[in-house]
Amino acid sequence: MKPILIGAGRGRRLEHLTEAIPKTLVPVLGRPMLETILEAFAAGGFARTELVFICGYRAEVIQARYPEFRYVRNDDWENNNILLSLLCAREHLKEGFLASYSDILYRPEAISLALASPHDITLVCDTDWRSRYHGRSQHPETDAEKLVAEGERVVELSRRIDSERATGEFIGVMKFTAAGSRRFLAAFDDAAREFGGALEFREGRSFAKAYLIDLLQFMLERGEPIHCAPMHGGYMEIDTTEDARMAAGWRERWDL
Repeated sequence: MKPILIGAGRGRRLEHLTEAIPKTLVPVLGRPMLETILEAFAAGGFARTELVFICGYRAEVIQARYPEFRYVRNDDWENNNILLSLLCAREHLKEGFLASYSDILYRPEAISLALASPHDITLVCDTDWRSRYHGRSQHPETDAEKLVAEGERVVELSRRIDSERATGEFIGVMKFTAAGSRRFLAAFDDAAREFGGALEFREGRSFAKAYLIDLLQFMLERGEPIHCAPMHGGYMEIDTTEDARMAAGWRERWDL
């Protein structure tokens, strides 16, 4: 199982903080976000030399700082989104993978929960997600990648889910076994054939600009089983300068 980090974007809502460095290297709680993620992967048994990093914006900076990673480049990062960014590493996905967004911080528990899941496709979700949105104006609840689950089975995944209905927020950590990865890649190819040239794939977004959750919802609607592994807190996303300022308060709440 390959460990994958998706980190090609700039993070424009972090403004001056990403002028010279990729988003994942923005210091939060005294050190780059990436260091916290690497600690979680290490606790799950993954060495840094195993890690596949999908780079794009200011790729040379992260390559110089972490020469031990295996790199895949998303040279079109300005024109696509996280789904197509992940698929830049397609050759590393075929035998199963554990992937993570790179603009987030979380306890190592997130990795252990994903690895412990017996299911082919598992998404880690935060059930205490709404408490992070108190006083958060630049990234409101309507931006959260929410999911609805029945037990462990995910039945809906969208930013448009009403907050009161949501079981939790998908935190960007996910595990695909080899079988799950085959189904994921087959769904991607089917969606690309059907929507690749269309104006809209999901919720007003083109296929090129699709989020990962857009393809996962496409899979759900085809009857593919997707499961979730819940955790209560212990996660934060740093998407805006406001988030960076609020991070210290979130750490006190969840001991990050």
